Amino acid sequence: MAATFHSGERIDPSIIEGRAPHIARLLLDRVQATPAAEAFRYRADGDWISLDWQQTADAVERLAAGLIALGVRPGQRVALASGTRIEWILADLAILMAGAATTTVYPTTHAEEMAYILADSGSVVVFAEDHDQLAKLHLHRNSLPAVTTVILLDGTADGDWVIGLDEVRELGAVLLRQRPGAVMERVAGIQAQDLATLIYTSGTTGRPKGVRLRHSALTYEAATVAAVGELSAADLQYLWLPLAHVFGNLLIMLPLQIGFATAVDGSIENIMPNLAVVRPTWMGAVPRIFEKVYAGVTGAIAAEGWAKRQLFGWAVRVGGHVARVRRNGQDVSSVLAGQYAIADRLVLSKVRARFGGRLRFLSSGSAPLDPKIAEWFAAIGIPVLEGYGLTETSAASLCNRLDRYVFGTVGTPFPGTEVRLAEDGEILLRGPGVMEGYHNQPEATAAVLGPDGWLATGDIGEFDEHGYLRITDRKKDLFKTSGGKYVAPAAVESAFRALCPYIGNIAVFGAGRNYATALITLDRDAITRWAAEHELADRSYAELARQPEVRELVQGYLDLLNERLNRWETVKRFVLLDREFTIADGELTPSLKLRRRVVGERHAELIDAMYA
Repeated sequence: MAATFHSGERIDPSIIEGRAPHIARLLLDRVQATPAAEAFRYRADGDWISLDWQQTADAVERLAAGLIALGVRPGQRVALASGTRIEWILADLAILMAGAATTTVYPTTHAEEMAYILADSGSVVVFAEDHDQLAKLHLHRNSLPAVTTVILLDGTADGDWVIGLDEVRELGAVLLRQRPGAVMERVAGIQAQDLATLIYTSGTTGRPKGVRLRHSALTYEAATVAAVGELSAADLQYLWLPLAHVFGNLLIMLPLQIGFATAVDGSIENIMPNLAVVRPTWMGAVPRIFEKVYAGVTGAIAAEGWAKRQLFGWAVRVGGHVARVRRNGQDVSSVLAGQYAIADRLVLSKVRARFGGRLRFLSSGSAPLDPKIAEWFAAIGIPVLEGYGLTETSAASLCNRLDRYVFGTVGTPFPGTEVRLAEDGEILLRGPGVMEGYHNQPEATAAVLGPDGWLATGDIGEFDEHGYLRITDRKKDLFKTSGGKYVAPAAVESAFRALCPYIGNIAVFGAGRNYATALITLDRDAITRWAAEHELADRSYAELARQPEVRELVQGYLDLLNERLNRWETVKRFVLLDREFTIADGELTPSLKLRRRVVGERHAELIDAMYA
């Protein structure tokens, strides 16, 4: 039995039923509709280069022909081991146009796990970004007999097993001269229920599972987001998210459906500098990015004089008031409008200028966003629409809307998607975006996907009185103290990251113990600024983590957090680590989520010591 049930909003069913049957058709339809419109722009030698839709399709067709010339057959898998870049997008579309399916591999994946993914997926060709990725492949070449060819994006090919991207393009050009219809013949054979991509979950625990997503699931995602109507062909997207992640995958599908342009640069460090140049109208991101921006701006203001701090605080309060009024569907009074005009001119517009000055909204997914940070962004005039979905649902299943959103929730279901809560609060989803199953793992599939199509997400949630879903925590992350009380660590962690601008991350533990403890890392930029103002400018990151003054600083914010928590949730002790959690060390996923099990195992002695 389910405790509660909510269905996606009603729309014209033809929007979903009449969607493109597969991604190749989605691309061809886009090219036919707007061949000369800008499709993508990317950085090359310091400049931004633009491609229109016809140029994109031509480049994709040549690459697809090259794959066919290499012997790739319909239904086979071709892997992509690369960061976010234009070549990833073109290669992904080329794989699909050739009738094959894409296997995604994060560039941070270690060699053994990469070999497992390639072998499990049966991938026959691999696009490798550079010699670092190539070295992983060479290390396990003997265990990858199915891989016939490696295509190197950057660098010089070093043997018969490895060829360059230009060589693949030339193979494609030769095939198209001989058989001009070679790629279109493959496209004609693609079916809606064919496998489009195998996305291996980055996984916060255990070995990754290959999530099988059909073409129909991905075209549903594109059609349903378009049907909501928040985006149009006039928008400009900034794309930095890892494309091996399902959220990044969705952000490639949307421009094909809607027709807007996308600027691509996968460097996290370049996000803020690029936004000022690209001036996008929309961007998808994960909560850690919003937390860092919030901490950076508020930390810089805290270092200003009293007058500037007061002005900034007043402007944000006025902006927040205006945002609340508008969110409630009310008219802004003339007095408030006058105050807002001043606040916007003196403060808020200058903050928005850091993002290029044209952002209409931001989308957040992958992990919970603290409501305090969402409220701050709304106050400065850039609302963050938080959504929810899984790799297993082809990305978004629910999302807030510009004309109705509730902080701290992930909104309401997309058209065509159904949501219900089990008796224990676990979120169950059903709809066209749900996966076919886990690759080669029927038992794991049966454990989460019922014969009636309902997917058990492993997340705990609750609906508010208006049907907006609030995520409480991961079911497996909830822990019970020795006193029998449940603690949702992600909620505590999210609240602390929003409260303290000087921390990079926090991991809360306490299962079976009589109180909660935490491992905390510092934000390098924020603590360096603070140190410079407190006669500690010559200290390294590790030295700062050991300074009594820094510990006292963090303890003060932790005391504020504990005042807001239930007694059994409060963090009684903490350790400041002498380095940050990183993707490379396996403590964060590529989408910057905490790998709690890895962190707990790696620092078990420190955690145990807090209970000594």
